[in-house]
Amino acid sequence: MRRERVADDIYVFISERYAQVTMGVILTEEGAIVIDSFPFPAETAEVVDFIQHFARQGVRYVINTHYHADHTYGNYLLSEAEVIAHRRCREILAKLGPEGLAKAREENPELAEVELHLPDITFETELYVHLGPRTLHLMHAPGHTDDSIVVMVEGDKILFAGDVVMPVPYIVWGDREQFIQSLKFIQELKPENIIQGHGDILLRGELRQDIEDSISYLNAIYERVRKLVDSNAPESRLAHIDIESCGKSRIPLDGLVRQLHQANLVYLYRKLKAEKKRR
Repeated sequence: MRRERVADDIYVFISERYAQVTMGVILTEEGAIVIDSFPFPAETAEVVDFIQHFARQGVRYVINTHYHADHTYGNYLLSEAEVIAHRRCREILAKLGPEGLAKAREENPELAEVELHLPDITFETELYVHLGPRTLHLMHAPGHTDDSIVVMVEGDKILFAGDVVMPVPYIVWGDREQFIQSLKFIQELKPENIIQGHGDILLRGELRQDIEDSISYLNAIYERVRKLVDSNAPESRLAHIDIESCGKSRIPLDGLVRQLHQANLVYLYRKLKAEKKRR
């Protein structure tokens, strides 16, 4: 995995095994705060070893930005910590987590030892976490999922955005309009750096354009798909809507963004088709 230092005591780890998913570590004299955990135990264990070397008090808190497995499965390796997330994150994990983990274990033996660790502390709109000299502001930012949150490290104004910020917005579990509002909200926060849920760290000079491009993308795919639905075009026509024609590059995440883009189109097509039938 890659490790990047974004401040004196703030590190970001980027998986080389799964979709460049990210995991954050904030070190203080009173212990560490971890933001999300990797899906594969071996990678989370590497980060735990790093923390043990630098934080004598161990991990005090784990913050999950949303319920997806690639951000929560490593929680069990940080069992001494209290897990913090949105209220809906705990509800969804409690309801769907056991079945999802059972299927994942069948598909990947490496996940055999994974255990679900549900959030211990939940909130609705916002929450402040204080540890040592650090204050973190946790804020609800739905769109990618109903339970998505972002985490601002005050002072440095570093924003851990989870999957609310990705190389291409991914809406199949969420809501496009909410997603746009959350991206506008992030613009208003004016962070210095953004840690994406997947992919490279966004620096100050590129933040504004990247977020504007994501908003434009979400509007573009809606308009393109709506025209197909209005003209009764078949779903197969979605394959002709290229990601770059909607304003996003096909290169990030080793090309995975093209699959995410197509999934977005299918999701919108079926949703708009169903709405049309109800009218």
